[in-house]
Amino acid sequence: MSYRYIAIGDSLSEGVGDLPWPGGTPRGWTDRLAGLLTVQHGPVEYANLAVRGYRTDQVREHQLDQALGLAPDLVTITAGMNDILRPRVDFDALQASLAGLVTAFRESGADVMFVPIPDLKGVSPAGSLIDIRRRRLNAIYRQLSDQWGAVSLAGTEGTVFEDPRAWAVDRLHLSQLGHERLALGAADALGLAGASDWNAALEGTRSPRTFRTEAQWWWFYVLPWVNRRIRGRSSGDGRVAKLPTLSLVESAETRWVSTTEGPA
Repeated sequence: MSYRYIAIGDSLSEGVGDLPWPGGTPRGWTDRLAGLLTVQHGPVEYANLAVRGYRTDQVREHQLDQALGLAPDLVTITAGMNDILRPRVDFDALQASLAGLVTAFRESGADVMFVPIPDLKGVSPAGSLIDIRRRRLNAIYRQLSDQWGAVSLAGTEGTVFEDPRAWAVDRLHLSQLGHERLALGAADALGLAGASDWNAALEGTRSPRTFRTEAQWWWFYVLPWVNRRIRGRSSGDGRVAKLPTLSLVESAETRWVSTTEGPA
């Protein structure tokens, strides 16, 4: 049986911010990681159950059982960011939901990887507002990883992920470069060869921020996000997972081949 990799979580694992595949489906770091895994494991069976906007309790409710049913060898989890962006956070409930995820997968025999949240103060004004919550969430990831022997992604503080160029124009999702580097960072943590340069410094200079760029960011990204929160809506409303069944990834250069879509 082929090596099986399942990605669960929110928009980070869905791939929002990366260049899309033909047809508009987000690519993202988990698609890229699936390709990198083929170097060590040969063809990889891959599914991606992530849905943008999901909080941790939604990930556990809607994705856990489905992921377990696919008998994964590796599960990556991105969950918690949407929780700490809410006005109020119940960290006890958040930890319980995350523990439920990692416990179930580790008891099934799967390897598990969390992705810590980098210091975002240099990326977005929201970074300063959520920094205490971010550090508390990362501490939960570390505790659960230590307790259950989960794979530890290298710490993201003081890394390329603090460079605004690793982030999309909305400053909430990774850019193509950010997704590429995160895939390499995850591959490095898993011991795959050729991924150790994931944190190499970016060349060139950052584009300056001006009154115009800040005004555009607030108008096109911040205000719509606030409006959704006021109306009790989420970017994930009505969405389904982009790859809910196992599909074959044959190499790092090819897209997954879904049995429902045919060759891509």
